[in-house]
Amino acid sequence: MLVSATEMLQKAKAGHYAVGQFNINNLEWTKAILLTAQELNSPVILGVSEGAGKYMGGFDVVVGMVNGMLKDLKITVPVALHLDHGTYDGCYKCLEAGFSSIMFDGSHYPIAENVAKTTELVAAAHAKGVSIEAEVGAIGGEEDGVIGMGECADPQECKAIADLGIDFLAAGIGNIHGKYPANWKGLSFETLDAIQALTGDMPLVLHGGTGIPADMIKKAITLGVAKINVNTECQLSFAAATRKYVEEGKDLQGKGYDPRKLLAPGFEAIKATVKEKMELFGSVDKA
Repeated sequence: MLVSATEMLQKAKAGHYAVGQFNINNLEWTKAILLTAQELNSPVILGVSEGAGKYMGGFDVVVGMVNGMLKDLKITVPVALHLDHGTYDGCYKCLEAGFSSIMFDGSHYPIAENVAKTTELVAAAHAKGVSIEAEVGAIGGEEDGVIGMGECADPQECKAIADLGIDFLAAGIGNIHGKYPANWKGLSFETLDAIQALTGDMPLVLHGGTGIPADMIKKAITLGVAKINVNTECQLSFAAATRKYVEEGKDLQGKGYDPRKLLAPGFEAIKATVKEKMELFGSVDKA
């Protein structure tokens, strides 16, 4: 059974660890992440961007697939199904489809409009027992066509959004989506510390978790980050393992072209990546 992410992230913040949000893009992704979470006894958040939801056939398809896996794979650890960087309309569609958590990304709106839309969506989400994440300060890189340069959020604006009753807050602190460039300046811990000072017990979210050095991840957790998003790293590990399988000609050996064999190395690579991140984040045996 899907759960909201509120309780798991409150526990994470209090316990000084973080829960990983791992984005899903198809059945292999979903199964690999869920099985790894179960094996490690870790809570987990399955992230779905609007683009990925459309690719998989729609939000109803995603909810059906995830609920089916929870039942048939006998998953007992806490699992939240979360809309990642949702639009205003996308949030309502996911609430209707049965997501247990949503993110409204109003960071590109003027702060007054972000506040107004977030306030409305908080009421709609909480009426269904669904957790809600909001964002202040654009996350660098590109996410479904929204491009950010990695600006640092204004701590006062973060407090204004946090006070609206959201459950966790994504605040830009120099992090970006995708691969980090060689000239990346690193995370702004000064900004993160200032945000936590104003938002108190609010769990904070670190987007763009791929490629951030382990020491920075650990320091961010000590400063209130309780949810860390990972997508690109799973994509890269899946692609590398699949490429190796094909380049070695294994798809031409026997029935190696069977998708169950062709996709198996990528599946195992995702499991390894998720395991590594859960260990780094400290969520193992925290279910």
